[in-house]
Amino acid sequence: MSIIRRAPPKIPAWLQRSVTTIVIVLLWEAASLAGLIPARILAAPTAVAGTAWSMVASGELESNLLVSLVRATVGLSIALVLGTTLALASGLSRIGELAIDAPMQMLRTMPFLALVPLFILWFGIGETPKIALVALGATFPIYLTLFSGIRGIDKKLVEVAGCFGMSQWSLICHVVLPGALPSFLVGLRYALGISWLSLVVAEQVNASAGIGYLIMDARDYMRTDIILVCLLVYSLLGLGTDLMVRMLERYALAWRPALLAG
Repeated sequence: MSIIRRAPPKIPAWLQRSVTTIVIVLLWEAASLAGLIPARILAAPTAVAGTAWSMVASGELESNLLVSLVRATVGLSIALVLGTTLALASGLSRIGELAIDAPMQMLRTMPFLALVPLFILWFGIGETPKIALVALGATFPIYLTLFSGIRGIDKKLVEVAGCFGMSQWSLICHVVLPGALPSFLVGLRYALGISWLSLVVAEQVNASAGIGYLIMDARDYMRTDIILVCLLVYSLLGLGTDLMVRMLERYALAWRPALLAG
């Protein structure tokens, strides 16, 4: 009589990736309950969860989150327009490259977060310097990746398009821009990450609302639970926006063999 062995149940991939995180949270909670980690140093996970629930129930988290989303959206929109325009002008024209690329490379090497005092002197302490900081930080990855994607187009494709009698405009629309789209989407993912990083700093400059404002206010009262809730919100925002771009990438680049195979 043959013994049929059943294959062990397959553990979902998301659960496998979460094992380390779950273990860390459990050890963190145990250390907090044992008094090894004081609440003033790091609040326990259960305390953080309770604080998050109370902030959601009171509407405090949602109202400040909306302010942060507006700032990030406006800043990123400016960066998209500015970075894309400069990359197209520089990538499609030799004269544009000579006029634009060198200044952009010089600005890129500057630590843009160090420009906060200068932005305050220029724009005051209102919303403008916060949005400008997000826009500046997100512009460079969009410009660099799109410029690189345009200049990295295979010359053979351009030659084939010329053989079919394509005009310059048709060549740009049907060959150059689709070929540079993967690089642009990579740059957009980087830009989203940098925009959230910029927002963290920007919202700590004389802000009266926003997730960064909540962090600064909680620091004054040594509320590590609120600080951790806000940091978790920032990380979820970054993860969510990155997931949105990846979904857009799958849809927009469905013609790529690598994605079709996956």
